[in-house]
Amino acid sequence: MKDLRIVFMGTPDFAVGILNALITDGYNIVGVITAPDRPAGRGRKLNESAVKKYAELHGLRVLQPTNLKKVEFLEDLKSLKANLQIVVAFRMLPKVVWQLPEFGTFNLHASLLPEYRGAAPINCAIMNGETKTGVTTFFIDEKIDTGAVILQDETHILPDEDAGALHDRLMLLGANTVLKTVERIKEGNFTTTVQESPKDLKLAYKLERDTCRIDWNQPLETIHNFIRGLSPYPAAWTTLYTHREELTVKIYKVGIEKAVHDLKPGELFFDKKEIRVAVAGGFINLLEIQLQGKKRMQTLDLLNGITLSENAFLR
Repeated sequence: MKDLRIVFMGTPDFAVGILNALITDGYNIVGVITAPDRPAGRGRKLNESAVKKYAELHGLRVLQPTNLKKVEFLEDLKSLKANLQIVVAFRMLPKVVWQLPEFGTFNLHASLLPEYRGAAPINCAIMNGETKTGVTTFFIDEKIDTGAVILQDETHILPDEDAGALHDRLMLLGANTVLKTVERIKEGNFTTTVQESPKDLKLAYKLERDTCRIDWNQPLETIHNFIRGLSPYPAAWTTLYTHREELTVKIYKVGIEKAVHDLKPGELFFDKKEIRVAVAGGFINLLEIQLQGKKRMQTLDLLNGITLSENAFLR
């Protein structure tokens, strides 16, 4: 049995769930590597990562390098004398970092690799209408998300589940998978599987503002998956044309109604209780939205505060 000294690398809330599981299970976390503090908000106040806040609360040593190849950082990292490194939602590591510990560096990825390699696997799986996904632990190599697989665990994606809900479930599943992976490494009892890279591989591209805009010409189910796959962050958006104004609208939750009609995509039908959008194959019922300059709210509450023009539409 190996006496493990672990360095943990991560930044967002998803990584916090994994770090918490390791600490709760009694593993020796000798250091935490996370992103530098960044200015955020109107006051440009420095914002600490979720992992840093958690690590400091538990008295862990925190390093925040801007350059992972810098000599000073590498010396600090070596001084921790870690023999295993675990990476969850961090950034690409140079070889000089991931090859450092005796037992290697493994990553937890929120997909069933090799499918959905990349930055946004949770979002993209839902946006593509997948019915199952999962988590994978793998040893890091020179490329992104291509290393030898250690363990995988899968789960179903529920029909109306959004990215936020799936994120939370995969965090719990991932914590368990990481613990199993560490236990196997500790016991020296594991095998790995080399990843294949078929031509039709689905990738999890980085989400940009333009790629989050809703195309109302798409079919009903495609739009539904697109919206829930981007909810609550970064959120699907569209432009509302009403009273000769153009307003940006973020859409977080919708219902769907299958129907045959000859209406133009993006046409709105509304009363004091609901807003429906005509699309190919039926209607999208807007349930939770955020109008430009306002807070996120249920559509019913929004309709109590604004009046739409009779010819209002989305594009």
